[in-house]
Amino acid sequence: MKIGILTLSDSAAAGQSEDGSGPLLAELAGALWPQAQVLRQVLPDEPAQIAAQLQHWADAEDAALILTTGGTGFAPRDVTPEATRAVIDREAPGLTEAMRAAGLAVTPHAMLARNVAGLRGRTLIVNLSGSPKAVREQFAVIAPVLPHALELLRPNEEGIKHARTGEHRRGVQ
Repeated sequence: MKIGILTLSDSAAAGQSEDGSGPLLAELAGALWPQAQVLRQVLPDEPAQIAAQLQHWADAEDAALILTTGGTGFAPRDVTPEATRAVIDREAPGLTEAMRAAGLAVTPHAMLARNVAGLRGRTLIVNLSGSPKAVREQFAVIAPVLPHALELLRPNEEGIKHARTGEHRRGVQ
């Protein structure tokens, strides 16, 4: 099974800042699927590049899950939701609704998140916010349902069902 972790940040892509969220997401996803191959990339906030990477991982690499971090706010260069919508076939709004609802218990700023989740073929794509704190909180919300979601997309595929024990029922902390 392959999992794509895509960090969207102009400064991280230019080497001007460190990517703290991408490695964290790789660690969190790896806790659910220790045998998964994790693909990682850091890109600038450019819609065409984001869409191309999402398409490549979903279509050519056959990734089961792609998690993005960054580019979901109100800043003019925050274009991850638009790039994601351009490549998905169907939205999965329950995931982002749950993340926003949980975030509102922590900060009113959560209502500013424009995260998108959806399906491209047999791939689930989920946008998470850009800060490590938000990534940890948002991933904990969706972790309990990710194994089942991937089982529905890829029935009987080796490595997906394996993860349906232990940590996902409690969320990854």
